[in-house]
Amino acid sequence: MVLRVLEKGPARAYAIEAPLHATTRVGPLEIVPTRCWEPPPEDVPESAAFLVITERDPAGRFAGSEIFRGWMFASSPGLSALEYPTHDVWVLDCRLGGTPATEPRAEPPTPPVEPEVADESPR
Repeated sequence: MVLRVLEKGPARAYAIEAPLHATTRVGPLEIVPTRCWEPPPEDVPESAAFLVITERDPAGRFAGSEIFRGWMFASSPGLSALEYPTHDVWVLDCRLGGTPATEPRAEPPTPPVEPEVADESPR
């Protein structure tokens, strides 16, 4: 998936690719995307990702503390972005290098066919 990162110190914004179920490091942050969702092409375009973001201990004494766990939506970065003292992070797209980063979409379930019921009322 593609994330936008804002480094607040130098005021530099850039996009990074973060593969699903892999740790991506950005400054003191470790980002692990676990789910990425996009609606079918005929629906309104949207990308949403479930991210787990932890703050690393610079000295390596402990694993770090979780600072974000939840869904981020590309269409609403102000609602669900991570605002950290040195970095901001938000979702741009569920694509990685032009290919979808989502699990393959299952076909929508077909509704069951109602069996025909014979009319047994007297005529």
